[in-house]
Amino acid sequence: LIYPFFISKKYVFFPIIKWNLAMKNCDVNGPLMMYISKMVPTSDKGRFYAFGRVFSGKVMTGMRARIQGPNYVPGKKEDLYEKAIQRTVLMMGRYVEPIEDVPSGNICGLVGVDQYLIKSGTITNFKDAHNMRVMKFSVSPVVRVAVEPKNPADLPKLVEGLKRLAKSDPMVQCLFEESGEHIVAGAGELHLEICLKDLEEDHACIPLKKSDPVVSYRETVVDISNQMCLSKSPNKHNRIYMKAQPMPDGLPEDIDKGEVNPRDDVKTRGRLLAERYGYDVNEARKIWCFGPDGGGPNILVDCTKGVQYLNEIKDSVVAGFQWATKEGVLCEENMRGVRFDIHDVTLHADAIHRGGGQIIPTARRVLYASVLTASPRLLEPVYLVEIQCPETAVGGIYGVLNRRRGHVIEENQVAGTPMFIVKAYLPVNESFGFTADLRSNTGGQAFPQCVFDHWQVLPGDPFDPNSRPYQVIAETRKRKGLKEGIPDLSNYLDKL
Repeated sequence: LIYPFFISKKYVFFPIIKWNLAMKNCDVNGPLMMYISKMVPTSDKGRFYAFGRVFSGKVMTGMRARIQGPNYVPGKKEDLYEKAIQRTVLMMGRYVEPIEDVPSGNICGLVGVDQYLIKSGTITNFKDAHNMRVMKFSVSPVVRVAVEPKNPADLPKLVEGLKRLAKSDPMVQCLFEESGEHIVAGAGELHLEICLKDLEEDHACIPLKKSDPVVSYRETVVDISNQMCLSKSPNKHNRIYMKAQPMPDGLPEDIDKGEVNPRDDVKTRGRLLAERYGYDVNEARKIWCFGPDGGGPNILVDCTKGVQYLNEIKDSVVAGFQWATKEGVLCEENMRGVRFDIHDVTLHADAIHRGGGQIIPTARRVLYASVLTASPRLLEPVYLVEIQCPETAVGGIYGVLNRRRGHVIEENQVAGTPMFIVKAYLPVNESFGFTADLRSNTGGQAFPQCVFDHWQVLPGDPFDPNSRPYQVIAETRKRKGLKEGIPDLSNYLDKL
């Protein structure tokens, strides 16, 4: 829960708010607080039950309630609807029972709310209530498939079907690429297979053409920039000097988990970064922003001393940083684990010559130049695979994993049984067809479970035409309709 709180000099105290206590005590007579966690498709085409739990109060058929989407901010009107709840239903297995009211502590479905929420949200009748925190998933959608209708006239049905799919599955992402592709991203091969089957048979109801599954990569650096990178603005009156360097191990993961985040107090965050990762305290306090999307695992640090007008261009540089980290220089994938240091900035004295149009593209170019001079690399996603099998089948597992660049990290026997549990890391790129391959090599005795675990550097130099990263970048750029080959450094680096 996001509690509003006030900080006095000595104490941090929370105002005792009616709904906090009601939720804590699961009070039936308190204000209604309900969290909608997913949308369940109904037998009606295109309609959904909003499924969730009542934390306090009572939800009743016909009552008026505030439907607060994930982007609702208390006091504002955005993402907020006041509507009547048409029906409350109990969802029991495959049966749905209508019910008058549902008191706190129970889970139920609501009819008529699905038009106002996409995937999740908060339902309340208390006007000062804050939203409940949106659920975070421990896995990320790293396997993508492009879909298109076999008959081009069915495109509107596909778009509508993708909207319904995105609503019904909290994990899946449906994206529209600039190249004109409709992308469905899921957590793994099996998850995607189920999503595409639902899309074809339930949501869009049209025959589809699907591309081979494609894995998302991330871009990173493994060294400090070998030179100070300079970019000049289009009017040649502003200059930005910058370097890139990799983050220490563990910091990107801490940012993902939220242990280090943009909303932390600057001094507390600076102290944490200095103690845990050896950053200079003054620099750690001058982190301008995280990116992409304002909270990703890349940071922009202001290392300048006494630059005039710097705060006026801060927003423009941050916008350029978000753009560059969202679409990296190698193949327009997100960046990860890169720290950018601004070392110096020269600005024109007249404000009209240092507007967003001059600064944003310049910031993006200097960020790209810093990455290209800091030994760029690709990161690939890696699954943690847990395989259950009898002792006789362990040899077959090792063979399959070795062929697919996997490696075993743990092997335990389940006490009192002939079963072994083998844990291994397997690159997602090598996981397609892994289950079938494993079963055929162990006589159907091994049962694997894959879950996304971490990112690792894809071995090889992206600039070497014989390396694996070079081929991956070439394929990705071709698929996205970009120019062949990694852009040359001279496109981004300016001379004094």
